[in-house]
Amino acid sequence: MLKQRTLRKVVRTVGIGLHSGRKVHLTLRPADPDTGIVYTRVDCNPPVVMPAEATRVNDTRMATTLNEGDVKISTIEHLMSAFNGLGIDNCFVDVDAPEIPIMDGSGASFVFLIQAAGIVEQQAPKRFVRVLKTVRVTDGDKWAQLEPHEGFSLAFSINFGHPAIDSTLQFTEVDLSKVDYAHAVSRARTFGFVQDVDMLRSIGLIQGGSLENAVVLDEYKVLNPEGLRGEDEFVKHKILDAMGDLYVLGHPLLARYSAHKSGHGLNNQLLRALLADSSAWEWASFEKAEAPKDFSLERVLAL
Repeated sequence: MLKQRTLRKVVRTVGIGLHSGRKVHLTLRPADPDTGIVYTRVDCNPPVVMPAEATRVNDTRMATTLNEGDVKISTIEHLMSAFNGLGIDNCFVDVDAPEIPIMDGSGASFVFLIQAAGIVEQQAPKRFVRVLKTVRVTDGDKWAQLEPHEGFSLAFSINFGHPAIDSTLQFTEVDLSKVDYAHAVSRARTFGFVQDVDMLRSIGLIQGGSLENAVVLDEYKVLNPEGLRGEDEFVKHKILDAMGDLYVLGHPLLARYSAHKSGHGLNNQLLRALLADSSAWEWASFEKAEAPKDFSLERVLAL
């Protein structure tokens, strides 16, 4: 059977919260089969536990945020994207602040952290959510949808009306049976606009934002002296975010995701719409020889 996976050992790192600006200590710990991805605010007394679940996401302003009452953990999407891309089913995530550290604004640091811990198989079948019919959500000209597909692929298009973004690729598609997450997706950084900084900081967001952890643009150009990591970095980061947003489902998807101008909020609405229609999905597990190529253990361990 295709088995669930967790980390081989405990790993730790320290970084800055993008929105809080606070130093954050992050610990990833192995977890038993069928645990899922479980977050804990260890700075609370007693610690507050929050399993990653679609219905626990109640704040999607500039990030995907879990909450338990008044206690929250935000900016989980880049770490969740790495878990999704590397096939991690079970892990405890301990954090001593209301946010996951932003690191360099991409998923690459989390890929490195997971690789440093190592990946092990567990004696339980990996459980997928197989999409059986198209589910679509819209918000004006923005939309996102899931379609049946025996694998996992994502397509995204953007339209920001900004000269520096418009000069890059506006559409990209990632088929994880053909490319590797770590190299094809994980290095794309989050991005933002100088003209929005004062407004966002006035409502308590991006207190820790800088050229070290985001691609920053003025009205005409990219301000980072090193430039972009590729001509598709803007749209590719939207793929990275979507992979994280979708993984709060708690299980990997067998589906084709496609979207135009979607964000954290619409992605979460899409998951809720899927879960609300019991005819739109089913559970699936595989013998290893029968599994879609993009979910083979060999692909994940070949990073």
